[in-house]
Amino acid sequence: MNTTSESLKNQVRDRYARAAQDASDGKRSSCGCGDGCGPDMQTTDPITRDLYTDTEVAGMPTEALLASLGCGNPTALASLGEGETVLDLGSGGGIDVLLSARRVGSTGKAYGLDMTDEMLDLARENQRKAGVTNAEFLKGDIEDVPLPDGSVDVIISNCVINLAADKERVIQEAFRVLRPGGRFAVSDIVVRGDVPPDIRRSMELWIGCVAGALEEDEYRRLLAGAGFQEISLEPTRVYTASDAREFLESAGIRGQEEAEAVDGRFMSAFVRARKPE
Repeated sequence: MNTTSESLKNQVRDRYARAAQDASDGKRSSCGCGDGCGPDMQTTDPITRDLYTDTEVAGMPTEALLASLGCGNPTALASLGEGETVLDLGSGGGIDVLLSARRVGSTGKAYGLDMTDEMLDLARENQRKAGVTNAEFLKGDIEDVPLPDGSVDVIISNCVINLAADKERVIQEAFRVLRPGGRFAVSDIVVRGDVPPDIRRSMELWIGCVAGALEEDEYRRLLAGAGFQEISLEPTRVYTASDAREFLESAGIRGQEEAEAVDGRFMSAFVRARKPE
């Protein structure tokens, strides 16, 4: 691994270790506005708020929801079936793994993969509290999944692939561990169209824990290059300049032209693809 990749991995690990501690302390971390959040942003963050219904999270430990730094709800969109095996790439505090375990039932299995010890400890404690027996949390990198070829039916992820230095490798690994006919069904931040580099950097600072967004066509290219078919990207939330106005103004971005370069270009999307039979 090169120095840049290792540095990025360490930054991500440190950030998520802090998020795990916050959740254990009964506090919510936030993706929106990166490390510069004020206390109000923890409840008004347009990226992470209102992703799960009260019915979905009923019976789930509060800490599992507090530790969630995703931008979507892949478990609700992936059409999980009874008896399927699911793998969550970058499972954090475990909320999507635990929800998936419910959906696949006692004959199915939900794996969570994470590289951060603090998040793994929190996820396993959340699993114990929830009484979920058909889930397992694994330590490892999403670029090098510790599961055999063709061992899972569905890959999910909640705004973690963007954090990887080698996104192409992540997608290739997802393809490898899926069974023939298996589904790739992830929530992620996606960029639509060109964004000036300085404005993109500012938006990614605001987005914080989901920086590094792929451009829509590049995402499709990487999926197709790995061998996936039936590729689709469906916007679930589109972020406007007003969503990030306070942070952008603090970064010196105030003009109408700059605002137009941001407006509607960053979005949460549900990315689907299928491995051929």
